[in-house]
Amino acid sequence: MRVKLRLFERPGHRIVRPWRPLRHTALSDPDGYGWLVGDRDGLTALGALFSFASASRRTIVHVPLREGVPIDGYEKYLENCGGRVDLLLVHHSLGFRVTGWPRLRRTLTGGTPTTVRVDRDRTSRDTLTWEGRAHHRDFRDHLRPVTYARTLCLTGSRTAFAASATEFFAAAELGPRQKGVGKGHAALITTLTHILTPDDDPRRREIDVSYKAHPATLRSGKPPKR
Repeated sequence: MRVKLRLFERPGHRIVRPWRPLRHTALSDPDGYGWLVGDRDGLTALGALFSFASASRRTIVHVPLREGVPIDGYEKYLENCGGRVDLLLVHHSLGFRVTGWPRLRRTLTGGTPTTVRVDRDRTSRDTLTWEGRAHHRDFRDHLRPVTYARTLCLTGSRTAFAASATEFFAAAELGPRQKGVGKGHAALITTLTHILTPDDDPRRREIDVSYKAHPATLRSGKPPKR
């Protein structure tokens, strides 16, 4: 699987964004209630971006989601949940301070086109590793969520990002089969909550993942042209 990205080189690390915005995908701030909703293309793209993040320790993945197309019938719900936020994926080994993100974000202009290969087989293997350890009493390999400047920063390890990628890939495949989606309804498919901070953490955040068909699919009954 290949993904086209916009690349920004910085001393000691790189920053990438999707080449094309995920226009029909949105995420509300999990400081209220984290709800991520997207069409098949958006959820597949998120799976690829999380997979890429899992294998790229020196790369920050920025996914702008605040300026997407309004989600028909659900924009007020997103606002009530906490309002739209962007997404930032950072490997914990970078030691990135999220408070520095607004200044860094202002420098991201232009960018260089690049295409990367996403290894879904390796992502599946890493997911199995994460799942095999997740029920151990001393398990702490979770994604750490922090919202700052209308951006949700998820910091974690290779296997935690891989486990999240697998959830997005599954949601993209299962979503179109759910009852009611052909009438424009959103369908709850999966969650990332178990990959976030542990159950007993009082600061625990939730992120549930829903599928909502692309408007062109509803009009024609066929998937939109890529």
